[in-house]
Amino acid sequence: MDVNQYLEIFLDETKEHLESLNTQILNLEQEPEDADTINEIFRAAHSLKGMAGTMGYKRMQTLTHDMENVFSEIRNGTMKVNSNLIDTLFQCLDALEEYTNNIQETADEGTNDNQQLINQLNEYLNGSKAGKEDAPAAPEKESKEASESSNSDEKWKEIKIGEPELVVLEAAKSQGKGIFGISVFVEESCLLKAARAFQVYKEIEEKAEVIACNPSVQEIEDEKFDLSFSLVVISDYELEQVIKEAKNVSEIEKIEAGSFEFEVQETTEIHQAPEGKEETAVAALPKETSSAPAKPQKAAPAKTNDKKPAGKPVANRTVRVDIEKLDVLMNLVSELIIAKNSMVADSRAEEGTGFREHIEYLESVTTNLHESVMKVRMVPIESVVSKFPRMIRDLSKKLNKKMELYMSGEETELDRTVVDEIGDPLMHLLRNAADHGLESGELRIKRGKPEVGSIFLNAYQDGNNVVIEVKDDGNGIDVESVKNKAIERGVITPEQAVSMSEKDIINLLFHAGFSTAKTISDVSGRGVGLDVVKSKIESLSGEVEVKTSLEEGSTWTIRLPLTLAIIQALMVTVGGEKYAISLGSIQTIEDISPSDVKLVENKEVINLRGSVIPIIRLSRELDIESCKTPDENIMVVIVKKGERYAGLVVDELIGQQEIVIKSLGKYISKCRIISGATILGDGEVALILDANALI
Repeated sequence: MDVNQYLEIFLDETKEHLESLNTQILNLEQEPEDADTINEIFRAAHSLKGMAGTMGYKRMQTLTHDMENVFSEIRNGTMKVNSNLIDTLFQCLDALEEYTNNIQETADEGTNDNQQLINQLNEYLNGSKAGKEDAPAAPEKESKEASESSNSDEKWKEIKIGEPELVVLEAAKSQGKGIFGISVFVEESCLLKAARAFQVYKEIEEKAEVIACNPSVQEIEDEKFDLSFSLVVISDYELEQVIKEAKNVSEIEKIEAGSFEFEVQETTEIHQAPEGKEETAVAALPKETSSAPAKPQKAAPAKTNDKKPAGKPVANRTVRVDIEKLDVLMNLVSELIIAKNSMVADSRAEEGTGFREHIEYLESVTTNLHESVMKVRMVPIESVVSKFPRMIRDLSKKLNKKMELYMSGEETELDRTVVDEIGDPLMHLLRNAADHGLESGELRIKRGKPEVGSIFLNAYQDGNNVVIEVKDDGNGIDVESVKNKAIERGVITPEQAVSMSEKDIINLLFHAGFSTAKTISDVSGRGVGLDVVKSKIESLSGEVEVKTSLEEGSTWTIRLPLTLAIIQALMVTVGGEKYAISLGSIQTIEDISPSDVKLVENKEVINLRGSVIPIIRLSRELDIESCKTPDENIMVVIVKKGERYAGLVVDELIGQQEIVIKSLGKYISKCRIISGATILGDGEVALILDANALI
C-alpha cells in the first residue's frame, strides 16, 4: 500500500499527540494518581504506536510500544510514577519528535534506534513485573473472568428477533441458506471498540447478510457496549468461511459462532431455544433498540434512522486545509476587494442611485467574505505555548532554581502565518527570564521573596492587535550595568550615555550580540538572541518593548497585528503622491499652525495638550517636494508605537480605505519605512508607510 498520500495527515496527528503527551505527562508528575490523565496518556501513546506501524516506521513503533507498556502498568496500578520515570518519558518524547522531524524532511525516520531509552523503559517494566509476581491475585477479577467464560458461548443465543426479521429468516431457510449466530469478544485493553466492531462487521458482511444485532447498530457505533456484541446472519457460505477474515482483526480476543435455531412463539416473538432448556416467551424490546434493519447499508455499522442520544457532541466538524489553499483563497478575496475599490471610484462619477446601491451591497459582501476567510486562517496560540511548561521544567532542573510558569489566554487567536513565526521569540524571552531574570533561591529568600520564582505568559486581544506579555518576579535589569557594558563595548560613547533616558539604555539590549552576562551559558545571556527577537517581531509588523524595576522583575511586551493581509488604512498625499498609513497605529489628526512648531535639541516638536511630540516631515523622509508653502497650516497625523508618539506631516488627507497589502519582493527589502504596496481603485499603486520604522 502506498502510504505517502497519508504522510501529511500522519505528521499533523503525530504533532498533536506529542503536544498532548507533553502536557499530560507534566500533569502526571503533579498528580500521579489521576486516572483521567493516565487514560489520556495511554490513548495518545496507543494511537501513536498504531499510526507509526501503519506507516511502516518500525523504530518509532517499537519505542511507542514500550512507552505504551509502561503507561499500561501505571494504569493498572502496578507501577508508581517518580521523577526519574518522568525524565525518561520526556527523553522518549524528544526522540519521537526527532523521528517526526526526520520524517517531515526526508519521509524517513532515520537510523537512531534509541536502544538506551528502550532499555531504560524495560528496566522499569521488569521492576514492575517482579513486584506484580509477589502481589496476590485479585479474586474478584478471577471470578468475573470465570463467570464470563462460562456463559460466553451463550451470548449470540440471547438475540431477540422481531417479526420483520422472522420473515427474512424463514425465506432464507426455505432457500437452503445458512443461518448463523456470531458473538465477537473485544480485548479488554482495546481503546477504539467501535472501530474494531466496524472492521469485524465489514469482514462478515463480505460473505453474509446481517439480519439482527445486539446491542443495536447505533449503540455499537456510539461504543455503548461492553466487551462483546452478537449478530444473526444469513449466508450462502459455510460458517467457517464467513468468520475466517473477521478472526484476523487485531484486538479481537475471540469469535464464537454456530447455527441459529428459531421458533415462533405465541406472542409472535421469536426466541432462540438453547438445547436442554425450556422455551420461554420474551417481552419485545422497544423498536429503536431491538434490532438492526432487515437490509442494512453496505457501510455498516452505518448511521441508521435512530435518533442520536440527547447531548451527544457532533463529530467531524473541523477540516484540515493546506495553508497554500487558504493563501490562494485569500488572494482571490484581495482581488475582489481591489475590484470593489475600482467600482467605488467609478460610482462617484455616476448620478444613478441604483448603481450606488449595488456598490454598497458588493462592499458588504466583500467585507463579510474577508472576515470569514480571516477567521478560517486564525488559530489559537495554544499550539505554540503548550511546549513551554515542559521547557521551564527542564530549565528548573538544569539551572537548579525553583520556578513555576503561569499561562493565560492560550485560546487567543492569531493569523496562522504569525503563529508559526512567534515560537522562537517567545522561547528566547522565557529562557532569558529563567536564566537571568530569576535570582537563586538563597538570594530570593534574603530579599523576602518566595523561594519559587514565577514566570507569567499572558496573551490577550487589544483592538486589531494581539498582545503577548512575558513577565518575571526576578532581579529586573540593572540599567547602570547595561550602560557601563555598552560604553565598554563601544556601542555608545560616555557623552551619549549622559543624555540617554533609562528606556533608551534598556533598548540597547536589542543591539546585535550585546550581553550583560558575566558568563556565557548554553541557556541564554541577557541580550543574546534579543536582536533576533526584535527583528523577527518587526518582520511581522509587530513591536517589542520592555519595562523593568530593579529587584522586582521585568515585563517584555510583544504587540502583533491580527492579520498581515488586508488592513484599514488612512490614505494621504505627500507632494502629489499617494501613501497609506495603517489605522491601527493612528491616534489623532491635528491641524497645526507653523508658529506652533518648536525646536528641541535641533529637532522639530509640537506641544499637543501638554505632551511634547516630535514631528517627522514625510516630504523630507521620502525626498519629495511638498505642495504646501511654509506659511500654510500643516496637517499632522499623530501615530503611536508602544508609549512613544510622533507626528507625521502630510500635505492632504484622502480618507479611510480598506487596502490589500502586496509585498514589494526581495529587491526592495532594504527600505524599512515602506512595508508594502497596494493597488488603488483607479489602478494606481500606493506605498504603505511603516509608522513603527519612522518613529
